[in-house]
Amino acid sequence: MTATLDERFVRDLERVCGRGSVVRDRMELMTYECDALPYVREEPAVVVLPGSAADVQAVVRLCARHGVPFVARGHGTGLSGGAVPVPGGVVIGLSRLNRVLDVDIPNRRVTVEPGVTNLEITRQVAPFGYYYAPDPSSQQVCSIGGNIAENSGGAHCLKYGFTVHHVLALDAVLPDGEMVHLESAVDDAVGPDLVGLIVGSEGTLAVVTRAVVRILRKPESVRTLLAAFDSIGAAGTAVSEIIAAGIIPAAVEMMDALAIQAAEASVHPGFPAADAVLIVELDGPSAELEELFPLIERTCQRTGAVSVEIARDEAQRARIWKGRKAAFAAMGHVSPNYYVQDGVVPRTKLPEVLNRIRQLEARCGLRIANVFHAGDGNLHPLICYDERVPGQARQAAEAGGEILSYCIEAGGSITGEHGVGMDKREFMPKMFTDEDLDAMLRVRDAIDPRRLCNPGKVFPTPRLCGEVPGPYREHPIEKAGMGERF
Repeated sequence: MTATLDERFVRDLERVCGRGSVVRDRMELMTYECDALPYVREEPAVVVLPGSAADVQAVVRLCARHGVPFVARGHGTGLSGGAVPVPGGVVIGLSRLNRVLDVDIPNRRVTVEPGVTNLEITRQVAPFGYYYAPDPSSQQVCSIGGNIAENSGGAHCLKYGFTVHHVLALDAVLPDGEMVHLESAVDDAVGPDLVGLIVGSEGTLAVVTRAVVRILRKPESVRTLLAAFDSIGAAGTAVSEIIAAGIIPAAVEMMDALAIQAAEASVHPGFPAADAVLIVELDGPSAELEELFPLIERTCQRTGAVSVEIARDEAQRARIWKGRKAAFAAMGHVSPNYYVQDGVVPRTKLPEVLNRIRQLEARCGLRIANVFHAGDGNLHPLICYDERVPGQARQAAEAGGEILSYCIEAGGSITGEHGVGMDKREFMPKMFTDEDLDAMLRVRDAIDPRRLCNPGKVFPTPRLCGEVPGPYREHPIEKAGMGERF
């Protein structure tokens, strides 16, 4: 049973946003118990669906006045438990703030509310020959507010960077209810990069209510190939050699045999049966691509590609990308449950770490699919298990943790784009020293001294002095009975 809130406080929420914008029914609240990492859930005391930035500010002010913790939520596509409610707290759902406020083609910028989907920005500017570069696989449904919170990337982040590289300005409500406007439009401006501080803070510092993002002109030419390898190690070597040659593709994606099998069962992209496939895409001036693309093709062949398919038109290119972007959801065709991790390794360490994952798969007895952004070493292992089999959920969690250890040992990171959230917060001390974590908490406490804004995320539980407690000391996937409620 969830903790309840004072009725007067709830009536104040209804007065601010309207009764129809305050969700209290327990069946309806179940929608907001988790994000796309379903293994950790918490029923919110109440969900508020504000219709404007002023409503958001009023709700945060109420929470600050009463000392009630709150969590901002976008479209719920996050994969690290970053939007899980706080016991006895408020969820501020931002899905109704979904307007494109301004399309400024001369200055190459678009102003949006946080509930606008990632792909909608590109739809708005495509008729003018522009697009929005960050492209997470969930771009059709994920929200810009969530992208900002997690500093999302996508397949093309190798060349074009992450969300933080495309956000020019923000309006945000601080935890005390103050509305601030932050800009980073001037490169190398004097003073701290406050936009950069908010982007990727996983909702622990502010609630974003408006964003100004940079758009790019569509490249003159795009060339895409699909190379199949009989060894995932050989595919990893191809990635390293392409980058070592001084070529920066727009994207380099890898899928292993199990991921290929799942994609074929789901969306039928026509991928070859192989131990691994690489998707390599170049974009830019046509003359440059005419020179570089054959080099990539020869590199794939030299490193062991058994076949190379070059997309001859946009339909073939779309088919290839459909197979890649459907990979996560497609895992339901090969496993009743799966647990996705997100770690980063240096490109040169890809063959070594992928080989260790294969050895782990054989040792733990769980199938592990690999589908990831190979160009920047951002791994997304998908650990398959069956929650009906006692102990398998715990095995999957342990395997995920071991893979993160591989990433750290290789000189990488515990997250590339999914965030830390609740899923990986206990791994933070493996990557950062006590001094590092203390410095991060001092920054947080300078903005949110009472830690009302998305508490319980990012930082390991033993360090959360004074923070709202929650039942999260076990790894989320290990919580007993999580699979029995539905």
